[in-house]
Amino acid sequence: MVGNQANIEYFFRLLYELLFGRSVSLAGLESFFAHVWLWIIVVGYAVALVGFFVIIYSMIRIFELRAREKQFYGTVLATAAAGPDKNPRWQHITSLMESGEPSAWREAIIEADIMLDDMLTRQGYTGEGVGEKLMQAEGADFNTLQNACEAHKVRNQIAHQGSSFDLSETFARRTIAHFEAVFREFDLI
Repeated sequence: MVGNQANIEYFFRLLYELLFGRSVSLAGLESFFAHVWLWIIVVGYAVALVGFFVIIYSMIRIFELRAREKQFYGTVLATAAAGPDKNPRWQHITSLMESGEPSAWREAIIEADIMLDDMLTRQGYTGEGVGEKLMQAEGADFNTLQNACEAHKVRNQIAHQGSSFDLSETFARRTIAHFEAVFREFDLI
């Protein structure tokens, strides 16, 4: 009987006899169900083992992703102090950032984007808005192009979502630091 448990032909013979009415003894029927149950257990354990490894792998990847997000979003870019009275618009933007209100931070980002638009226009870029002007810019002429694009994306989110956009102080300061890097490159502040 032990040799028959691993024999697939035996399994199918028992199934055939069960389905087509040949006489099947109680011992044969019991053997058939034991064989089926054994396969269900083996397949179940195999699926559970694969699922366990998938869960472990997914958890490791999620922890790695969280660490990268914390490193990226948790770091505030350092901003250097602006020279006295070099640019009153920038001083207004920094004063808005110093308030503890998310609405003031939103206003600071929008004001900085308007200042970026004016700067791009003075540099000779044309287009309907800041996005089109940034698309014309080339990295060789504009070292902080990526900073400008990132900051403008945040401004667009604020403009489209308004007060429902969840803006943390860290994220607002990071966005203003992007604008500051651009303005420093072009010696506006």
